[in-house]
Amino acid sequence: MHPHDASHHGQAEILDLDAEVLADHLAAITAWLPIDMPPRQIVDLGCGTGAGTFALLSRFPEAHVLAVDSSPEYLHRLREKAGAREVVTIQADLDQDWPGLGTPDLVWASASLHHLADPDRALSQVHDILAPGGLLAVVELAGFPRFLPEYAPQDRPGLEERCHAASARFHAEHVPHRGADWGPKLTAAGFVVEGERTLTVNIDGSGSETVGRYALGSLRRLRGSVADVLAPEDLAALDRLLDTDGPHSILRRADLAVRTERTVWAARQKTRP
Repeated sequence: MHPHDASHHGQAEILDLDAEVLADHLAAITAWLPIDMPPRQIVDLGCGTGAGTFALLSRFPEAHVLAVDSSPEYLHRLREKAGAREVVTIQADLDQDWPGLGTPDLVWASASLHHLADPDRALSQVHDILAPGGLLAVVELAGFPRFLPEYAPQDRPGLEERCHAASARFHAEHVPHRGADWGPKLTAAGFVVEGERTLTVNIDGSGSETVGRYALGSLRRLRGSVADVLAPEDLAALDRLLDTDGPHSILRRADLAVRTERTVWAARQKTRP
């Protein structure tokens, strides 16, 4: 397997685990959306492996979804999970010319806009394709989730927070829009922001194999962005956590939790003068 493919494979597994662990919170977001008439056409921009696609279909089972992503592996996984449901996948780089996406009533963009080189351009394009009065839902993450208690690991307490601080510096340079306040950007693109909500996630993962695998995959990915800047003692402690055969493996811990925040903006298309 090519290293790039291996990276995408690992991230795909994280996306699937994220969808499973945070399913109730995702359902709460879709239930909160200010929608009176069920949408007939939905576009999921940067759909990943389909967490948003399937959450939206659970709320709007009669809708037809166009799921758009640049990763063929993500789209393959999504198609396998879709079965007979009304989902069409489109492979596209949203920083390039967009394919035809019809005139959707609802566009969903979860943790995808911050990856774009020019998200303001993307917001303007969404505004132009939405049906009159259609809705755009933007979901943003507060970085990687936290899993460990502050006292862990015993030999390097506070390790996870130091990893996150190093990762924040990395992402400030490489993914500068992650964690952005999308409200002003939505207004500038011609939308009317009808609501904003932040959901605090704190899930007890003790004894959960799924949370353990989610923590393992997330910390492995976090390591990739901080290995060059962590103190040697911290990197060694992190590697002990990631060693699934070792006595200090994160999979052996009974004190894990999932702590994070998700913020969602609901923005209505307003016809430009």
